[in-house]
Amino acid sequence: MKEFLEYVLQFCSLNQQQIALISKKAELLSLGKDEYFSEAGKVPKQVGFIVEGVMRGCYYNNKGEEITRFFINENNLTFDYINFDAETASSEYLQACTNCKLIVFSKQNWEELLRTIFGWDNVTNRMIQLCIFQKYRKAPIISQDATTRYLDFLKNFPGLANRIPLKYLASYLGVTATSLSRIRTNIR
Repeated sequence: MKEFLEYVLQFCSLNQQQIALISKKAELLSLGKDEYFSEAGKVPKQVGFIVEGVMRGCYYNNKGEEITRFFINENNLTFDYINFDAETASSEYLQACTNCKLIVFSKQNWEELLRTIFGWDNVTNRMIQLCIFQKYRKAPIISQDATTRYLDFLKNFPGLANRIPLKYLASYLGVTATSLSRIRTNIR
């Protein structure tokens, strides 16, 4: 819980009563590698904060190919905000790339924090802005060659390439796993 509170304190000050309420409303969740936090076709039911591990956002294109759009690692929120807020079915999956530990809030508990903590809506908006920025920062530029995209990924996400499965990274970069293996071999 300490990690989440430190994250929130970037955006506001909290008194002990507010910290106690947030702690009371939070739950711990462990996800095994490849388990889903939320799934396409279902309404997202919770807000998550990654304490340990890496998650990814993905979808299936019209050819049935799995496409990874982003990665989210420790000390970041993870949830499908638009569909969570609107209570509509998601078109994407949020999946654990590694074993993950999360602090989660149900929709009911999250809304209770909004009603109870003065200014929590402003804090939430700032957290969501950061969450969206984290999701879409430094997305691969498809006009670049694959080697450049991989090198940019290594620069922008240091240490992440060794933590996630090759197939997910290849999907994110828009190349096959075989091509990515070749690129990695040529760089070493």
